[in-house]
Amino acid sequence: MTLTLLSLWRRGAARPFALALLLGGLLAALPALAQEGPPSFAPLVRRVLPGVVSIIVTQTVSPNDALGALPPALRGTPFEQLFRDQLRKRPQRTLDAGSGFIIDPSGLIVTNGHVIGNGRDIEVGLADGSTVRAEVVGVDDLTDIAVLRIRPPHPLVALSWGDSQTVEVGDWVVTAGNPFGLANSVTAGIVSARGRDIGAGPFDDFLQIDAPVNPGNSGGPVFNMRGEVVGIDTAIVSPTGGSVGIAFAIPSDEARPVVKELITRHRVDRGWIGVALADISEDGTDPGVGVADVVRGSPAAQAGVRPGDVILAIDGQPIYNTLGLIRIVASQPPGRTVRLRIYRQGRAFEVSVVVGRRPPLRED
Repeated sequence: MTLTLLSLWRRGAARPFALALLLGGLLAALPALAQEGPPSFAPLVRRVLPGVVSIIVTQTVSPNDALGALPPALRGTPFEQLFRDQLRKRPQRTLDAGSGFIIDPSGLIVTNGHVIGNGRDIEVGLADGSTVRAEVVGVDDLTDIAVLRIRPPHPLVALSWGDSQTVEVGDWVVTAGNPFGLANSVTAGIVSARGRDIGAGPFDDFLQIDAPVNPGNSGGPVFNMRGEVVGIDTAIVSPTGGSVGIAFAIPSDEARPVVKELITRHRVDRGWIGVALADISEDGTDPGVGVADVVRGSPAAQAGVRPGDVILAIDGQPIYNTLGLIRIVASQPPGRTVRLRIYRQGRAFEVSVVVGRRPPLRED
């Protein structure tokens, strides 16, 4: 058809006819050209959104804590003392909002630990607009993961875990949640980086995404293009308090075993030997982590580890930095014996340490 149009165009008398054919062909091709842009996320969203929930937490704060909420307009006025007197008379209740997602039709929900905080009055908003009271199954502060349970009147839509190891930088992702209390909100973006350490804890290994994530999205799911949960929205970097395109999600491969432990045991037991550590290699290429202090009565103390020692290896595996040692020890079940290779006063030797249970950050 192209050759025919060109040949007709060269014949002056046939140019109007050729132009009409050319325009007709372009108009017919427009629907196909339009489909070459980014695909619609609508089919994926319709499938997964019923499994996304909003979470409302009511917490009671002491009058002393509430005094920090004194409105600036009242400072220095006759009403300031009246406001303070009213606060001191009664405890204050505050509301916090977050997101979560259903992993079992019976009502098991995953969210962030910081979403529920110390709140005991927790409600879950479902996609159909109904609200159900929730109870805490378990919280793991070190990974900021929590599991809730609700008792719905009917089976719920549960979401499936995906393999975060297969997620690549540049992949499309979709997030859903309750930003600023706007339930059932959906955003999309790409994976910007993997393995981010943002200083939140010893197990930092975040996915960085550029999908808009705002306060209230915490605990919500990050989906791949198959509608599988590959991450949990947890933190943002923002000078404004809102999205600037830098958000962090816990990878699903880190979250799944923690969630399983919280469901079955209501806590996560991690290994602990009771040492404060310090990196001593500037570039991290030489093995060795310094022992800054040893907790009295801890497994390390009972094994004879002292401040000033350098730990070179654990069970034959060289140690290059503090995070590496913490993660290896944490992965050991309490009660297991490990061998530490120690350097002290010019000589290296090994000691056996019976791994203890890492103390919780919050009281059960």
